[in-house]
Amino acid sequence: MNSRTARANLLLLLTALIWGAAFVAQRMGMDHMGPLTFNGVRFALGALALLPLIVSMDKKRTTTVAPLGTLVRGGVLMGGALFLGAWLQQFGLCYTTAGKAGFITGLYVVFVPLIGIFLGHRYGLGTWAGAVLALAGMYLLSVTESMSMDKGDALVLMSAFFWGVHVLLIGKLTSGLAAVDAIKLAAVQFAFCSMISMTGAVLFEDITLSGLWAGIIPILYGGLMSVGVAYTLQVVAQRDARPAPAAIILSLEAVFAAVAGWMLLGEILTVQALVGCALMLGGMIWSQARP
Repeated sequence: MNSRTARANLLLLLTALIWGAAFVAQRMGMDHMGPLTFNGVRFALGALALLPLIVSMDKKRTTTVAPLGTLVRGGVLMGGALFLGAWLQQFGLCYTTAGKAGFITGLYVVFVPLIGIFLGHRYGLGTWAGAVLALAGMYLLSVTESMSMDKGDALVLMSAFFWGVHVLLIGKLTSGLAAVDAIKLAAVQFAFCSMISMTGAVLFEDITLSGLWAGIIPILYGGLMSVGVAYTLQVVAQRDARPAPAAIILSLEAVFAAVAGWMLLGEILTVQALVGCALMLGGMIWSQARP
């Protein structure tokens, strides 16, 4: 593993940490507003948070500027997948438990290599073994009740498919881009995702200032940290990371979500959950050591 890949993996691990804590914020935000409203506002904040960084990096850049059409086309593709994944997950959380949602969302770690096969990607035994270990770990970590596929479960399962598509799109569209252009691409996808979400919110949800103010803390964390910081780290890191191992590292957000739930909401980690965490870490390490 070279230094660029190692740095990318560390950035992806930090991304998973931020997203894990964001799972708590997402649950809290749903107490005050609809899923489209929550996503619309937080992705708008995420896009705006990147503007000062883009201006600063543009002044220092020495590489050729990426064509505007490339950024727009890539941002629309990534933003569409991002919208479908985020909305289906957020909507599903209205009807299912956090534990089941955490497990089902983590299935994108399996969807990435499955979808990649149809794109001509080939993966070795280490990747598949790591994915299986991660999947088993997420099961032990998150599933505490019957795995019947109700409405919420089905919605979150569909979101996992689009998270897998999103991971693959980032790997493809950021390859060869300069860091500042990768961040511009992230900003475009956030803006596009926010635009679709807010359009849907205006049409199908009740948006109130009191609701937005009551959920201001979850929105700020979801917008500035989960979107502005974490998704940008993902975009930058995946320029140097392989898609399937990257997905396994990002799946560790389930572990961090459990820890955040314990610290912030008083949830208890059982022995079964701790074993699940260990299996997920084992899957991540195995996929990196023998990809």
